[in-house]
Amino acid sequence: MALPHLRQGSGEPLVLLHATGMARRSWSPVLAGLAAQRDVIAPDLPGFGEAPELAGDPSPRALAHSVAALLDDLGIPDAHAAGCSLGGWVSLELARLGRARSVTALSPSGFWNEREAAFCRRSLAATRAIATVIRPVAPLILGSAVGRTVAGYQTMQHPWRMPAEDFQAAFAVVADSPGHRAASIAQTARRFEAPGEIDVPVTIAWAQHDRLLIPRQADRARRAFPAGRHLTLEGCGHVPFYDDPEQVARVLLEGSAPAGGG
Repeated sequence: MALPHLRQGSGEPLVLLHATGMARRSWSPVLAGLAAQRDVIAPDLPGFGEAPELAGDPSPRALAHSVAALLDDLGIPDAHAAGCSLGGWVSLELARLGRARSVTALSPSGFWNEREAAFCRRSLAATRAIATVIRPVAPLILGSAVGRTVAGYQTMQHPWRMPAEDFQAAFAVVADSPGHRAASIAQTARRFEAPGEIDVPVTIAWAQHDRLLIPRQADRARRAFPAGRHLTLEGCGHVPFYDDPEQVARVLLEGSAPAGGG
């Protein structure tokens, strides 16, 4: 069964892959700006949103195979791939499979050391526990700018900019996604390897105020892809879409520009 997805716009295909604990809706702030120039395809990764879990180990490479199967169903041989955090790593794996024309990864996971991976794993588990506990009173807590600021401090630089309705929906996805724990464990048990197998243009944009995947991990990404395009998402946190949607959309469009521009 094909992954649940949204598709909007026209132009060269651009696949958007979300972070752990999120779903296709997380791209909403940048969707209109991208769809004006790209054929945007945003799926729920297996185990998140409306997508069922994988039967086996949900490693980033296994998730990439699921995205490749979606492209097969849509009759698309390859597409520009972009993703945030886990989605960034999956985008790189999609390129390794020969299914990406380019990759734009926003603070991709996988460039950590053992201690940083353990911190990420604990943080993801804590976020899910909090989302589950506060769910009965989420409208009250997240209805205020102060509540959203506290709840989103680790993942956003300006959490209050995220509308309360969107924040509540995001917390519901975190609490309800059956693949959250397995995907968290699967990715943090690994590191990104063998970048030499990827021969498409790569853009890596790290959030300036990333408090989940600290920006020094960007240095490892630079060493892995010395010929890549490396940027800082100024004024943004780990999940940057509400911090600065215009900046994020611009980076994604530039990273997915076809040969000759556009």
